[in-house]
Amino acid sequence: MNQKNKKIIFGFTGLIASGKGTAAKYIEQKYSAANLRFSTMLRDVLSRLYLPQSRDMLVKLSETIRANFGEDSFAKVMAQDAKNNKKDIIVIEGIRRPADITYLSKLPNFVLVEIFADPKIRYERLIKRGENADDNTKTYEQFLEDHKRSTELSILDVLKSATEHIDNNGSTEDLHNQLDKLVKKYAGTN
Repeated sequence: MNQKNKKIIFGFTGLIASGKGTAAKYIEQKYSAANLRFSTMLRDVLSRLYLPQSRDMLVKLSETIRANFGEDSFAKVMAQDAKNNKKDIIVIEGIRRPADITYLSKLPNFVLVEIFADPKIRYERLIKRGENADDNTKTYEQFLEDHKRSTELSILDVLKSATEHIDNNGSTEDLHNQLDKLVKKYAGTN
């Protein structure tokens, strides 16, 4: 299915440190795509409140906002940002909840993409990147415990809706090749 000359929106989902951000950044750089992240909103609020950007704080803030303003509150923001963006290719990174996918799937040319990797590989990547304040000191057991939080458990339901699947157990080159094929398939870009 070639969607050439139409805005295409890739929604990336996957478990912790599966490579969603790496994949989004690659498409952003190679194809001049927009890169929209669910966590950006949360990080902005935590920064403004002078609170640490730990996984725990991100989860608490997400749960508070969703409980008070609706499960789809973040998806509404992402959908509006995608509509307003002038880029032909948009990546929405970090889709975690069924309410997100229900809302985002209404966007024209939306494709849900699962990015997956084995737990040990994801743990090593998490420690190496240190994106959150508590990542560098996390044990493998703590990493596995994080998968039991509401924000991670809900991803398992979202994964069932993915129409495309990217295996990120290999090299960076393998990942890039799969992403190039994905973009070519939907955006007609080489």
